[in-house]
Amino acid sequence: MSMITTKDGTAIFYKDWGAKEAPPIVFHHGWPLCADDWDNQMLFFLGEGYRIIAHDRRGHGRSTQTAVGNEMDTYAADVAELVEALDLKNAVHIGHSTGGGEVARYVARARPGRVSKAVLIGAVPPIMVKSAQNPEGLPLEVFDSFRAALVANRAQFYVEVPTGPFYGFNRPGAAVSQGIINNWWRQGMIGGAKAQYDCIKAFSETDFTEDLKAIEVPVLVMHGDDDQIVPIADAALKSIKLLKNGTLKVYRGLPHGMCTTHPDIINPDLLAFVKG
Repeated sequence: MSMITTKDGTAIFYKDWGAKEAPPIVFHHGWPLCADDWDNQMLFFLGEGYRIIAHDRRGHGRSTQTAVGNEMDTYAADVAELVEALDLKNAVHIGHSTGGGEVARYVARARPGRVSKAVLIGAVPPIMVKSAQNPEGLPLEVFDSFRAALVANRAQFYVEVPTGPFYGFNRPGAAVSQGIINNWWRQGMIGGAKAQYDCIKAFSETDFTEDLKAIEVPVLVMHGDDDQIVPIADAALKSIKLLKNGTLKVYRGLPHGMCTTHPDIINPDLLAFVKG
């Protein structure tokens, strides 16, 4: 397996497909998944002639099941080390959900010449948790319930999330795919419980407001208006107001996991932005 070892000794697994001289695209996965969640998009962009990179965030997938460093600053630092190791220049960084937060934090701090564009898909910025400053957010009790369910029976919790709200399979008339549910469960269960527990705080309580304001490159913000995991009103509709060079695209009726359920819609829009 392809790995880099970070400065703190964490092994980060990554996939690197395509010609090394081709334009690079880096994919950042959501919680509690791994690089495999991008298989459809990676195959699509590989066929379009791009160099495709996706990594397993520390504590997730095939990377080290870390007990420490499971927060956004370290996630972004890990990305920076991967980018340096592969010497990626003018890369497009695409992040889904928690991965969108990772993209925002990394791109805001990236060295000049490393990033050309960014995409936030169903992403957690600016901040998810409810507070006096963010009254439209989700109550902390929602995320406490995630932690309690993970501790009580992680395997069952990781069945219930994809079976229900993640892909919108709980909606009347939804075309439910057992394979997609099983694959979500598989990805979640190969990661570390401690890292995934910590990551709930990272994706829900990290404030990305200043990151979004600092980003200079073009950013495409994509969000389904039936996202039951990261509600659009407190995410994309706020993020677009903070970005200097952002474009918002809203997908009517699409769920949080729309890259998996509707790649026929999402992939061409991603390609148009990457090429534009």
